Amino acid sequence: MNSGLKLSNCGSELVKDVTLYRSSVGALQYATVTRPDLAFCVNKVCQYMHQPLLSYWTAVKRILRYVAGTLDYGLLLKPVKDFSLEVFCEEDWASDPDDRRSTTGYCIYLGGNLVTWKSQKQATISRSSTEAEFQSLASVVSEVTWL
Repeated sequence: MNSGLKLSNCGSELVKDVTLYRSSVGALQYATVTRPDLAFCVNKVCQYMHQPLLSYWTAVKRILRYVAGTLDYGLLLKPVKDFSLEVFCEEDWASDPDDRRSTTGYCIYLGGNLVTWKSQKQATISRSSTEAEFQSLASVVSEVTWL
């Protein structure tokens, strides 16, 4: 997906074949199980399943072209002796132009191997970037606690 692209509920006309859009996005969701590089952009196009516009379909086709060009990408789990835990989290404050909710993303590495990741819209609207960061941090801490 283009880094400057902002998907919104307004804009172009509706997709003619809604079933094709939904099945393509569903297949991409399935691919995120082993392709964390797809998580953010697939999360974005999933938010418009109820009424997909042509601009969303264009974004889905771009993601599919990316996947076709990177078929050999995936997760590689290496044997390690050191089981150190590394956690990275980020938020995108008020990134959705329709509802102003922020997006949380995180990656957790155990011994250098990526073991869990997520990109998800936050449940509530944050009044500041600091509040959004704390919500993101709370989300990743609950995941680390589970590990």
